[in-house]
Parts: sequence; C-alpha cells; structure tokens
Amino acid sequence: MKEKISVKEFVVLLIGMLIASAAIYYIMMPNHFVVGSLSGLVLVLANFIPLKVSVLTFILNVVLLVLGFVMIGKEFGGKTVITSLLLPMYLAIFEAVTPEPPALSSDPLVNMLCFILVFSFGQAMLFNINASSGGLDIVGKILNQYLHIEIGQSMMFAGFFIAASSAFVYDRDTLIISLLGTYIAGQALDRFIDGAHIRKKVSIISPEYHEIQDFVVKKLGRGVTMYKVIGGWGNEEKIELETILQKNEYASLLEFVNKTDPAAFVTVSTVGQVIGQWNPHRKNVK
Repeated sequence: MKEKISVKEFVVLLIGMLIASAAIYYIMMPNHFVVGSLSGLVLVLANFIPLKVSVLTFILNVVLLVLGFVMIGKEFGGKTVITSLLLPMYLAIFEAVTPEPPALSSDPLVNMLCFILVFSFGQAMLFNINASSGGLDIVGKILNQYLHIEIGQSMMFAGFFIAASSAFVYDRDTLIISLLGTYIAGQALDRFIDGAHIRKKVSIISPEYHEIQDFVVKKLGRGVTMYKVIGGWGNEEKIELETILQKNEYASLLEFVNKTDPAAFVTVSTVGQVIGQWNPHRKNVK
C-alpha cells in the first residue's frame, strides 16, 4: 500500500529533520561525538575516506534505502525515504554556510547534553508522525525481519557498535562520552515521545453537569462519558462526567468549572497515551 503523506506531515518532516541535522552538524561533529547513529558512523569514516560528511551520508543512506526496499519491501515507508534524503541535503547546506563551526562550549559534557536534547526533540517530532530519520532504523528493521531480534534491541546493539568505533580514531574520553551519550539519547527520545502523548483524564461530579457537558462538547470539541454514581455518605445518586483532554483544554475546562460550580468535585489523572479514535469529529467543531 502506498503511504500517503499530508501537507502537515511533510512540514513536520522538514522541521524535524532540520532540527536533527542542525544538532548533528553544529554540536555532534565539532565535538567528535560518535553517538550511535548513522551520522556517528559517517564521522568515523570521514577520517579514512576523503569525502565531505554530506556526501558520505548521502551514499550510506542510498545504500540503506536500497537494502530496505529489497529486504523489507512493503513495510518500508515513503517518509523514511524523504528523511534519508533530507539529512544529507541539510548537511550540504550547513557545510556551504558555515564550513567549520566551533563547539558550543569548552565542556564536552555540556555539549553532549545539548546535542541529546536538540537531536532527541527533532527525532521525537518524526516518530510522532510515524516517521524516522532513517539510518539505524532501517538496520533495525532488517535485523528484526531476518534475525528475529526486536527492533529496539537491534538498534541499541548497532548504536553501541558505532559508538565503540570511535576508539579507532579518537581518544578514550571521546569513546566513553559517545557510549554514554548513545544510552542517554535513547532515554531522552522515549521521554520526548511519551510527553507528546500525555493527556489529562478529568472526572467531574456536579449538579451543573449539563452546562459542563455542553462546554466540553461544543467549546472544546471533546467527547464526554457520563455515569450514574451513588455517594457513600448519603446514598445520593449523582452524575459523573469523564473526559480526556489536552493540557491547554484541561486548563480551559477548570476555569469554566470554577465559574459554573466552584463546589464541583473534580479529580484529575495523567493518561500516557490514547489508542484508537479519539474524537474523530473534533475538526467539525468551531
């Protein structure tokens, strides 16, 4: 099945890859960080092959794309093709504009933390639209399909192998920082991805439940589930409303509830992810 990419997704691809590419060129490369990624491998190979980083990146990405089409087939998405080509394009632009960028700081740990935060943020944007930056993701899928190794484990193995290759061209400190950075980058990526999916589950018991229901449905454009509940104190039957909202919507609801019924009983919990159709008709609400 041909993968369809919307205009919004394409814009996210452009911005996400721009952020990730900038982190690679302006933070990772000046500090010789061989963080477990295709760009880390390119940084090592650049010491032996007299080609620009952008050219090496393009060659390796094309090789991996071909392998992906041959060995993975239908599961190989069009978004990965786009991101794999965007990376060398952005790097080539950066090379032309700023040929030898300086390190952000004299402290390698500070530089590593900056790289992890910026790069992981860019990657998280891609993963949240079911895309990736290519490179090791392709390797992970190939190992998963033919060696039956979980994608996460295969990518971690390949990442640490690439980070360890820094020992051939750089000192011991760089090797240790690269290995540590590979691990922390994976953890940071998970946090960024999880943070983008966090929602607020709000439960409200109030005699003004009709007004609150109308606000959630008509103003926020979200669904509401209503339950009949019985209070254990006085055995009184009441209506409880339950809805799942984004953070900004949650703030608007609390403001409305405080104005409508300051005595309303409200409980709030955090939802890590919502799976399935979540208010598919929201776009029709004005």
